[in-house]
Amino acid sequence: MANATTVERPAIARDLRTAVRTRSRFRRAREGFAAYWFVVPILIVFVVLYLIPMAQSIYYSFTDYNGYVSTPTFVGFKNYVTIWKDSSMVSAFGFTLFYAVATTLIVTALAIPLALVLNRRFVGRGFVRSVFFFPAVPSVAILGLVWAFILSPLGSGVINSVIGQLGVAPIPWLSNDTLAQVSVIIVAVWSQTGWHAMLYLAYLQALPSDIFEAAKIDGANRWQEFKNLTLPLLVPAITVSQLLLLTNGLKVYDLPFTLTHGGPGFATRTLTQSIIENGIAQSDVGKASALSVLFLLVVGLIILGQLALSRRLEERYS
Repeated sequence: MANATTVERPAIARDLRTAVRTRSRFRRAREGFAAYWFVVPILIVFVVLYLIPMAQSIYYSFTDYNGYVSTPTFVGFKNYVTIWKDSSMVSAFGFTLFYAVATTLIVTALAIPLALVLNRRFVGRGFVRSVFFFPAVPSVAILGLVWAFILSPLGSGVINSVIGQLGVAPIPWLSNDTLAQVSVIIVAVWSQTGWHAMLYLAYLQALPSDIFEAAKIDGANRWQEFKNLTLPLLVPAITVSQLLLLTNGLKVYDLPFTLTHGGPGFATRTLTQSIIENGIAQSDVGKASALSVLFLLVVGLIILGQLALSRRLEERYS
């Protein structure tokens, strides 16, 4: 009898451990399944607003769809060939790329020194920070309309009125190809530098102060401190800032359109404007879709290259 009881106890204990493990696994599986329900709304939005339109654009890019017919005709790569033969499309691609690269480099070159200055203590520092950040508050379209009045090539333009009092002839700020492109980039840099300076300022304030104090004790001057400490520690901030600048620059539409309407000619026309005008104004959805697909591929390659370069910099200075 005693031997039977001794044999049963390990068996009961083993069954209890098995039951506890099973219940624990079931509870973890139930909790994990419940967590997936929180992802479902985001997944639905992603599929409906991104994947389905992307698939439709790829399909329409191989057809002559105009937005009205129910059964578009398959035309193969005709739309893609037409894009490369269209001088306005090539010009839009060139200016979009130039705008994205130029604004990224110039804003980065200006925002970092500005952040260093705003990180120091001086009278009215909060007000000065607000002044530099203010251009990022209004809508970019509104800024474009305001600057279109300021840079008007007519004598009634604000700048031309001022220089006219000095006896200088009106300057064609927005009616000359080169000046129009430069004007768009200057306004873009003016409107974005303050925001990105605040981004760098946030990173600067999060840096440990003890390493800078140690550098001063070792006799490092300001340039050595910036080159060997501040700049390497700001690499993650530079990665984020340049990624935002590059993506926003490649998909830009509102500022060049409100400032110059893409002119003069096609000098400041962007790819986004070309897509919208072809798809909506000209009802050439097939051509607009083909341009969208090419635009997506180009943007993807540029962003991947930028991320790879940024990752190498982070690994080098980490």
